[in-house]
Amino acid sequence: MRFLAVIITGLALAAPAAHAFARLNKIGMAKADYFIAQQAYAGWWIVGLLLPLALLANIGNAVALRADGTAVMLSVAAAALIALNLVIFMVFTQPANAATENWTVQPENWESLRAQWEYSHAVNAAVTLLAFCCATLASIR
Repeated sequence: MRFLAVIITGLALAAPAAHAFARLNKIGMAKADYFIAQQAYAGWWIVGLLLPLALLANIGNAVALRADGTAVMLSVAAAALIALNLVIFMVFTQPANAATENWTVQPENWESLRAQWEYSHAVNAAVTLLAFCCATLASIR
């Protein structure tokens, strides 16, 4: 279970980290260029399936490591951070996706939606990195 918690949480970090690094180049793009760039993410929803798996793996790790209080706390922290990632996605990222029909429709408030989308992914990269650190520390104890 330790291996699964670390690997799945690490894989779940890949997409938010990629979004966070790309933000540096995309945040200042002109409207037409930004909407074209966003099409690179078509089909990335499948990567999002790693998040519930990471949540379950870290809960499973907490159960498996129940004899080690610190490892349990770290595993629960990892699971809670993954849950926070999912909440941030549902509250900030998904509404921007819906308002732009997955970045195929260009509403008047596209710039505020872009900021909401880009910064929610940046925050989720940090949250998921912390989850990965917790999962790793729990598993190497």
